[in-house]
Amino acid sequence: QVQLVESGGGLVQAGGSLRLSCAASGNIVSRGVLSWYRQAPGDQRKWVATITSGGSRAYADSVKGRFSISRDNAKNTVYLQMNSLKPEDTAVYYCKLDIDRMYWGQGTQVTVSS
Repeated sequence: QVQLVESGGGLVQAGGSLRLSCAASGNIVSRGVLSWYRQAPGDQRKWVATITSGGSRAYADSVKGRFSISRDNAKNTVYLQMNSLKPEDTAVYYCKLDIDRMYWGQGTQVTVSS
């Protein structure tokens, strides 16, 4: 059973930075497509960024130029570096692994104060 565990969330002031991590159980990160999503209160879960097994990256327009997704296959971990944070980035952030099926982490809260 694949498990994904996010960490790195917290409270930060606008303009600050955070780095989220998502650690996967088992040596599978290198073979899958990894994504970050976020869900703000009262809103639906929305896609933030994706990195493929080949290293291609894609970002939602709302975070392009501020967020960066990366992966460390040796550590079975995917990261989301978030810079120039805005209050509207406040949400629970989830990582997702697409391999034989979709796997989701439990989420980590990010709160950006103005």
